Amino acid sequence: MNSLLLVIDMQEAFINESTEHVVEKITNLVNSNEYRKIAFTRFINTKNSRYVKELNFDGCIGEDKKLLIPTKNHPIFNKNIYSALNEELEKYIKENNIDKIYLCGIDTECCVLKTAFDLFENGYDFYILKDYCACMFGKSRHKSALEIMERNFGENRII
Repeated sequence: MNSLLLVIDMQEAFINESTEHVVEKITNLVNSNEYRKIAFTRFINTKNSRYVKELNFDGCIGEDKKLLIPTKNHPIFNKNIYSALNEELEKYIKENNIDKIYLCGIDTECCVLKTAFDLFENGYDFYILKDYCACMFGKSRHKSALEIMERNFGENRII
């Protein structure tokens, strides 16, 4: 059995008083040797993106796109959309015979949620580590996202 810990968008641009508590928790999880495979995603924004034009989010364009957790030799998958599930990650999953994926990171109601939907719809066995996810807009939005995931994927997927 090969499991993957997928750490989503642990970047400076997403850290505030609502998310800062997960940085140390996820760092400890990454360093725990609990997972054989670990991968990171990094959101890369551009000045002309919809995120800037329509949502006024100009983070992750400059220095604040750096990852906050040391990645060691673990792969980093860059993305410019909410979901982490792209061709590059799917190839990695297939090549490494990954049969379970554990999600953690920021934002629960955006990138974690969209990745979970894509994993579900593509038949992957995945789980959301609820205590290792956070939302920039606070605990109530984080909780709402978990409720949406529980409703759509089953309560057994939220651990």
